[in-house]
Amino acid sequence: MKKAIIEKRNDPRELEKLYRSNKTAFKEAFISVYPQIKESPLAACWNERLNYSPEGFDWATRKDLIFLFIISAVAGFIAKLPAILQIEEDYFYARNIGFIIFPALTAYFIRKNQLPTGKISPLALGIILGLVFINLFPDLPDSDTLLLSSLHLLLFLWVLLGWTFIGGRINQPVKWLDYLKYNGDTIIMTALILATGGLLTALTIGLFATIGIQIETFYFNYIGIFGLCAAPIAGTYLTQTNPQLVGKVSPLIARIFSPLVLLMLLVYLLAMIYSGKDPYNDREFLLVFNGLLIGVMAIIFFSISEIAASTKHKREIWVLLILSLLTLIVNGIALSAILFRISEWGITPNRAAVLGGNVLILIHLLMVTFHLYRVIGRQGKIAQVAKTIGIYMPVYFSWSIIVTFFFPWLFGFG
Repeated sequence: MKKAIIEKRNDPRELEKLYRSNKTAFKEAFISVYPQIKESPLAACWNERLNYSPEGFDWATRKDLIFLFIISAVAGFIAKLPAILQIEEDYFYARNIGFIIFPALTAYFIRKNQLPTGKISPLALGIILGLVFINLFPDLPDSDTLLLSSLHLLLFLWVLLGWTFIGGRINQPVKWLDYLKYNGDTIIMTALILATGGLLTALTIGLFATIGIQIETFYFNYIGIFGLCAAPIAGTYLTQTNPQLVGKVSPLIARIFSPLVLLMLLVYLLAMIYSGKDPYNDREFLLVFNGLLIGVMAIIFFSISEIAASTKHKREIWVLLILSLLTLIVNGIALSAILFRISEWGITPNRAAVLGGNVLILIHLLMVTFHLYRVIGRQGKIAQVAKTIGIYMPVYFSWSIIVTFFFPWLFGFG
């Protein structure tokens, strides 16, 4: 490698080929021989390229800090409304959990992307519509449609946040993959912030306990709740302004977890056959099965978002293809179980919602699996897989609208 670098030090195309053939070996060899070829302008450029490191941590400006403090305080205030207004916590949080964080994050990206009023207005209208609808929903504790509306309202708000993240542009399917990557990065950063906050909490409470002052109730009711609300907001700011913080961690997690999830899913399916357990006659097991389906699909999409911008990763793509095929099997079992239960006991809001959701997921997984197969066969590119993921987001948004706002009327709020 050293000899080749010396010989081709003035040939940009050949140096690039050497670099792409083995990046690690090229870097080691180049650093070793650079004193011999440093007179070459091209070698000097390569030296800067290989030794470049991002600038230091990007600290928040005063305006940023004030804005982050305001939206965090508002989120914390919303979370404290049950205590302030004497509202039953189960009643409030079941309906409004999504309005604690999603509007704050939406406000962050409105400011970051400087969205015009014409794009903010329909966004604000959608959030207000969801807020009014879910809080005017009749107080029926046994209502299936209330639970369905509350759950799908989270999906509705999540897509609105994504629309804000990509700058309010409709025809940007690849940008949706950036949004999925943002979700993964923010979850990692938020988990780190919460872990650090948990350690600080334990230390603070412990120190006060040693002097005979019990602050647990006050701490969790005021400081803790505001800290929980601020964590994803701070995580969002850090991932957007300092992407290098998780830039190497997220791809690593994706590459480690994908094979592990594949192994887990395979063992789980075999264990299910061995145990004799099935989702056809066990409602709780069917719910767990669908939760598994959604979780694995999310991991597939997150992993694709991490490798889409990189060079070829054939092993990772093989893992994702096999994982997608297994997830299709899981989806097929869940779908057949739902159809069986509908044929035996009739249609209900829950069964209709799960049936529709599973059909949409099945179609989407088939599209993603097909394009992953084309990538393996060198008939397609990973960018097409990314586009397939993003182009389907409006479908999920439409389904969230149907279940949130129309299912209660279709099923008499039952």
